[in-house]
Amino acid sequence: MGLLGDLWGELWAVLMTLVSAAPYIIGYVLLILLTMVIWSGIKRLLTPKHDYSSLKTVTFGDESAVSSNTVASVVSVVLIFLLWAAFTGSKLLPGFLHAPGPFIGEGSFTYTITTPDGQSDDATVSVVVHPTGQPADAPEVEPGPGIAKNDSTAIAVYRSQLLRVDQNDEMGRDDDTFITAINSQPIAPGQSVAIEFGRVAMSDKGTLNIIPDTGMQMEPIWLPAPEAVWTRLGEIATTGYRNSTLAEHLGYSLFRVIVGFALGALVGIPLGYAMGLSNWFRGWFDPIVEFMRPVPPLALIPLVIIWAGIGETGKIILLFLAALWIMAIAARSGVSGVRISKVHAAYSLGASKWQIMRHVIMPNSLPEIFTGARVAMGVCWGTVVAAELVAAEKGAGMMIMVASKFQSTDIVLMGIILIGIIGFSIDMLMRWAERILVPWKGKG
Repeated sequence: MGLLGDLWGELWAVLMTLVSAAPYIIGYVLLILLTMVIWSGIKRLLTPKHDYSSLKTVTFGDESAVSSNTVASVVSVVLIFLLWAAFTGSKLLPGFLHAPGPFIGEGSFTYTITTPDGQSDDATVSVVVHPTGQPADAPEVEPGPGIAKNDSTAIAVYRSQLLRVDQNDEMGRDDDTFITAINSQPIAPGQSVAIEFGRVAMSDKGTLNIIPDTGMQMEPIWLPAPEAVWTRLGEIATTGYRNSTLAEHLGYSLFRVIVGFALGALVGIPLGYAMGLSNWFRGWFDPIVEFMRPVPPLALIPLVIIWAGIGETGKIILLFLAALWIMAIAARSGVSGVRISKVHAAYSLGASKWQIMRHVIMPNSLPEIFTGARVAMGVCWGTVVAAELVAAEKGAGMMIMVASKFQSTDIVLMGIILIGIIGFSIDMLMRWAERILVPWKGKG
C-alpha cells in the first residue's frame, strides 16, 4: 500500500497541476481559434478562392487540401513571444499589455494581540516591498503607547518575510499573549488573511509571515524577459562563455552530430538493405536491431563513458549508436515498401539483380531513408546535448548545464532557443535536400 499510496499521491499532484493550468491552456486555445476566425474573415474579404481547392465538393478530411498556413505559423510565433513578453514585464511591450505584476511600494496592516486576562491592543506594521536588486531600509515608525508596538520591515519583491512582533511588543507568547486578528479579521495558527497588498499568514507557532502579492508575472530567475535573453546572447557571442565563443560551442555540437550521424548512416543503410533483401541477414540482425531500437541513447551514456571515456570519441560513438538503428530500420522499411510489380517489370525487361538494385530498389527506398534521416538527425541533436550535460568542455549542452548550476536562467533559455532553431534549421535543410534529390516522392 505504501508504493500504491505514493504513486496515487504523485498522480493526484499531476492532476491538480493540470487542473490549475487548464484556464491558461483553454485561453491559449481560444486565442488560436480567434486568430483563425479573424484571418479567415480577412482572407475571404480580400482574396476570394478561385483555385482548384475551392472547386472540391469535400475538403474536410482530404489530406491533399491541407497545407501549412504561413500566416498561422507567423502568428503562432509572434503570439508566443507576446505572451512571453507580457508575463515577464518586458520593456518591448507597452505597459497596458503586461500581465499584472508584483506589488512594489509601501503598505501596512494592523494586528491585534490578546492578553491572558482578555485585554486587546492594536499595532500597525509598515511594509516596504522593493525590487530585488535595489535594497531598501525598513521605514522608521513610532512604537506607540500601548502593549502592542508598531513595527516595520522591508521585503524584496517575490519574497516573503517572517515577523516576530512579540519581540517588539511588551507582552508576547512567553506571556501567553497571542495575535488574534489581522485588520480586524480573526486569525489562528495555520490560517491567513488577505490584506491590501498581499496576505498575512500565521505559522503553527504564531509567527506572522508577510507575503506580498506576486501578480501573474514570472520572476526573472524562473523566466527572464526576451530582452534579457537577447542581451545575454550578444554578450556571449562577443566575449564567449567558459573560455570559448558561442560559435565554438555550437560548432562542436554540430560537428559531433554530423560525424555521428554520418557514421550511423554509413553502416545503418547497407545493414537495412541487407535485412530487406536477405532472409539470412534479416534473421541474423533483426533481433539485435529490434532489441536496441527501443533503448534510449541516453541509457547508453554510462556504458559509453566506461568504454570510451568522456572525450570526443565517446560522444561520437553514442551518436553513432543513436543513428544506426534508426537508419537501419528506415532502409529496411524502404526496401520492403518497393512495389513488387516494379521488380517484376524490371525482370521482364531483362534487368540483372544489380540493375534492379540500382534502378528500382534504391530510388524507391530513398523517401523512407530520408524520413529516417530526419528522425535520426533530430535524435542525434537531442542526444548530443544530453551527452554534453554529463561531461564536456565545449558544446551547447555544457553551456546550459553550467549556467543552470549558477541559476543563470537567461543563458539556459538562450541555449534552449538556439538548440531549437538549429534543430529546426537542420530539419528544413533535410526537407529541401529531399525535394531536390527525391523529386519522385509521392508520385508512384
